[in-house]
Order: sequence, then structure tokens, then C-alpha cells
Amino acid sequence: MEETLFEQRINVSELNAAVANLQAEIRKIIVGQDEMVQLIITAILADGHVLIEGVPGVAKTLAAKLVAKSLQTGFSRIQFTPDLMPSDVLGTSIYNPGNTSFEFKRGPIFSNIILIDEINRAPAKTQAALFEVMEEKQVTIDGITHKMEMPFMVLATQNPIEQEGTYRLPEAQLDRFLFKIVVPYPTEAEELTILQRFGSMDNDTKTDAVNAVISTSEILHLRQLVRNVVAEEKLLNFIAKIIVATRNDKAIYLGASPRASLSLLQAAKATAAISGRDFITPDDIIYAAVPVLRHRIILTPEKEMEGVSEDDVILKIVHGIEVPR
Repeated sequence: MEETLFEQRINVSELNAAVANLQAEIRKIIVGQDEMVQLIITAILADGHVLIEGVPGVAKTLAAKLVAKSLQTGFSRIQFTPDLMPSDVLGTSIYNPGNTSFEFKRGPIFSNIILIDEINRAPAKTQAALFEVMEEKQVTIDGITHKMEMPFMVLATQNPIEQEGTYRLPEAQLDRFLFKIVVPYPTEAEELTILQRFGSMDNDTKTDAVNAVISTSEILHLRQLVRNVVAEEKLLNFIAKIIVATRNDKAIYLGASPRASLSLLQAAKATAAISGRDFITPDDIIYAAVPVLRHRIILTPEKEMEGVSEDDVILKIVHGIEVPR
């Protein structure tokens, strides 16, 4: 009986090796930003999309490009602008006079890793074009459904400071992102390292230094390992209590959805696997709670005026719930 149980346990050593290789490639160029790199890798394993928010120049776009280059997958970059139309993203049907029929020409969304730069610069109708593809991983044009190739992941960036000419992302779209990563400025020591290492290096040299270390089939295999990570009933209850608490907290106007609880579970599983475990712990849930929930709740106007942040409220909720033993 013990031998059978041992055989059923998940071997996460290959996952840990793959993560180490991925981190090593990204760290060739990215200085600091440990949480951003860790969360992007976690999202890859958890099969989730990522919204990266930070001021210009903190390597948001560069990090996304390096992640794509370190994976042996297709990559597409879309620069969102106010005049971008849904057909510019998804594709459109074009008349072919040769066979007197319409043929669908695929847009740049048809790839594996999609970098959407400044996602909040496109108007609502273009943002809404992403709803179906981000949730169902398919595009429906003229009544015909086109499936995306796996893996499919959106890495979107936005600038929180400059609001002129931007369009706030609707809650329905924010809810489709697994994580919202807030990228801070580098420390003084990290700033010095950046100057020393890259002061005489151009952008092409930076990206050329990164090699593809994980194949498409390996990504899909690692994601299956993550899905098989064990989550005990008491930890599912812990997640449910956190999510329900966001709906009842007086500081929150709009609480988290059931999609948030599933996202928190999947993120906790990926975090556990990266840590070398085939089971999740309360610490995995607590670690993932802030990036999973910060974009899924809306604070009351009173709390916003007081300068309270979403992160503050989430941490208060999480630490106010008894941790299962």
C-alpha cells in the first residue's frame, strides 16, 4: 500500500529544473524585480494571463519579451493605440476573387505568448475583443470559431501614472487576468548594476543573450503536473473564506468573483510546485492572494480618499482569517 502511494506522488524535480533554467535565462538581463519574474513564471505554470503595471522604464515590456524568448513558442507583440480596431487584433475575413469566397486572415492574437503593450490605450470595443480569447482561448468571427494553439498566454502592460488618452480596463477584463503585478523602481544597488552591466549594450544584444530552454510540449506537461498538486479540503475552505470575506468587508465596494477563487487555487498549486512540493500550504495561498485579488476588488470611495490600497485591505482580510493547521 505504501509503495502505491509513493508512486502516485507527483515528481516536481523536473519542474524545478525547468523553472531554474527559465530564471537563469531571464536573470541574464533583468536586474532585481524578483517578484515580477517569480509571478510571471508562476502564471506560465498556472495557465494564466498577467497584467504588469509600472511606470515607464522599469523593464515591463523587456521582461515579457525575454520570457517569450526563453520559451520555444510563438510570440506576437501588439501595441495598443486609440485607433486600434478589433479586427487589427483578431483578424478579418477578406474576399478572395479567385474562388469567390471570403477567407479568414488571422490577426496577431493567433500565437502562443502575446505581449499587449499599454493595453489601456485602446478603446473599449478593442479591449472587449479580448474577452472571448482570454477566457475560452478561441475567437469567433462571422459565426466560425477558431481555436488558439496551446499554450496561449497574454502578458499585458499598462502605465498607472499617465491617464490622458487611456481607457480604464473594465472589471470583466481585469477578472480574466490571473495576476496583476505592480513593478516598483529598482533599488540604488540594482540601479548601479544596470549601469555597469548594460551601459554599453544595445537592445538587440540584450535579447540575443537569452536562449529558449523550455519547449511547448514541456510547458503543457508542467501545467498538468501543477493541476495534479494536492489541495486538502481545509485549504479549499481557507480560500473560500478569503474570497467571501472580500464580499462582506466594509472597505470593499465590489468583492472577488468565483473565478478569483479558482485563480487563487491554481496560483497556490503553481507556487507549491515551484517550492518543490506536491501539496499546497496556507503560505502558498497567502503569497498568491495579493497579486490574484488586487485587481478584482474595488474599494469604497471613502477608503480611496483615506489613501488605503487594495493590497492593505487584502492583507488585513487574509491575516484576519484563522490559518488551517
